[in-house]
Amino acid sequence: MALNVPGLVVMAVFYLLILGTGIWASMRSRKEEKKCPPGDGMEMTLLAGRNINLLVGIFTLTATWVGGGFILGIAEATYNPTLGAVWALMPVPYVLTFFLGGFFFAKPMRENKYVTMMDPFQKKYGNVLATALIFPALVADVLWVARTLVSLGGTMSVILDLSYVYSIVISSVVAIIYTLLGGLYSVAYTDVIQLILIFVSLWVCVPFLLTNPHSVDISLTAYNQTFQAPWVGTVELDEAGKWFDDFMLLALGGLAYQAFYQRILSASTYQQAQVTCFASSAFCLVLGIPSILVGAVAASTDWNSTSYGLPTPYERDQVGSILPIALQYLTPPYISVIGIGAVAAAVMSSMDSALLSSASLFSSNIYKNIIRKQASDREMQWVIRISVVVVGLAGTGLTFLDSSVLVFWLVGVDMSYTIMFPQLVCILFFKVSNGYGATVGFLMGIVLRLMSGEPLIGLPPIIKFPGCRLDAEGKMTQYFPFRTAIMVISLLSILLFSWLMSVVFKKGVLSEKWDIFKIKRLEENKGRRHFKHFYHRMSSSIVSPASVLLRLPFTHTCFQTYLKGLQVKHFS
Repeated sequence: MALNVPGLVVMAVFYLLILGTGIWASMRSRKEEKKCPPGDGMEMTLLAGRNINLLVGIFTLTATWVGGGFILGIAEATYNPTLGAVWALMPVPYVLTFFLGGFFFAKPMRENKYVTMMDPFQKKYGNVLATALIFPALVADVLWVARTLVSLGGTMSVILDLSYVYSIVISSVVAIIYTLLGGLYSVAYTDVIQLILIFVSLWVCVPFLLTNPHSVDISLTAYNQTFQAPWVGTVELDEAGKWFDDFMLLALGGLAYQAFYQRILSASTYQQAQVTCFASSAFCLVLGIPSILVGAVAASTDWNSTSYGLPTPYERDQVGSILPIALQYLTPPYISVIGIGAVAAAVMSSMDSALLSSASLFSSNIYKNIIRKQASDREMQWVIRISVVVVGLAGTGLTFLDSSVLVFWLVGVDMSYTIMFPQLVCILFFKVSNGYGATVGFLMGIVLRLMSGEPLIGLPPIIKFPGCRLDAEGKMTQYFPFRTAIMVISLLSILLFSWLMSVVFKKGVLSEKWDIFKIKRLEENKGRRHFKHFYHRMSSSIVSPASVLLRLPFTHTCFQTYLKGLQVKHFS
């Protein structure tokens, strides 16, 4: 097949449009930055000054989740004869992700004015443990970059006959450039353009796919064996555990991504953050439908009657590229080019979010809070830029190791779900949690997850949960909801060991000098703050009987003496 020159021209125009939007947004970001007080430059770059427009916030949150992995992964699962549409889970769990995020996570994160999701860990557990916890979050972001680039590289190589390497490198360079220029402002405003293009392009392609002469009516193949197994798929009783595990993985794993909280924290209020989450959930559902239809049409196609021929994409091990293959061989050339625009837009919208997310974690939590606390705004801007480039290069390098979108998708979300999600829940909602419990939970999650194996990367299981057996492709697979079990075990370990170590130091079983996380001192500080808060509230009241009592000279003196006693005890 010859190089698709018209397609290349269209893609060049698209890239120039995105780059132009990013440059315009970066100019606006610089204007806003000049209005900021000294020291707020990093917050402007990472969080757009916590004043992102509501509509822009909805677009950028939706575009972050509706990436190349989302579009190609759904089509891949729907077409795969061993899976089917019932395993194309992404849209529905994401609705749960956004609703849980809006109802429970938005308020504590936004009201405390954190810069990243790792701030509460650093504040409570200290720098050493927080740095260890940042590592899986950074790895998940790098894998996110890789999976988005894999989806675009495969699509462009199929439709444009452009080299896989060139496709990935060009896309990576464009995304890195406009992310460097304007931070979250550039990312957010380019996301608006990209989401509009995703929506329009995908739905323009659908009628041509459904009416192509090489495919039968998808309603006939939904539950009947035709050219392959029915595209709806089934969930057998002995597979229900795995299906539930995948659902929970996608629903809760997304709540432990920095990219999610970057949008939450950029809102002007937590109420705006909640509205952003709820509105984005509806967009995710709508944008998942075209990919399901693409997979259904591909499963209903007589590939022998097309120029693609036999064997089928599944037999050629090209399931991961089924969306571009369907666009290339089942639609007119000009429609396939429009389709690649949707994939490119989706890839760019997710990649820039992952780049800025990882840059936020490194620059704010590691460089600013640990390495160089006195770093200036100008220095931090360069740290953020260098971080974006490094993560972009790392993610780009990984794309040459595997061509399956689902591999990077699931492995990345897996780490967030089994390791980071229980940590985040405990630190936000359980006051008993401390560094000892977090350490045990962290190690427990990593060890159990590694010992459970992962067929996607060829890691054999050491721990075989009930129902562990060979799947249809001959890979040893856990059909028990083992990742959910590991997440629960990790969460309970954090709470149990936190409570246990708190009791050990409170009762004096171990000397306070062994308390490396200073949990006893933190509890005393907390108690002193509560007493001071109570005293000021009561003493400032006019009609409260307690205020009368506290205003008596004797009571006032006794209370102040008690507070001083706490202070002496604390520093002795």
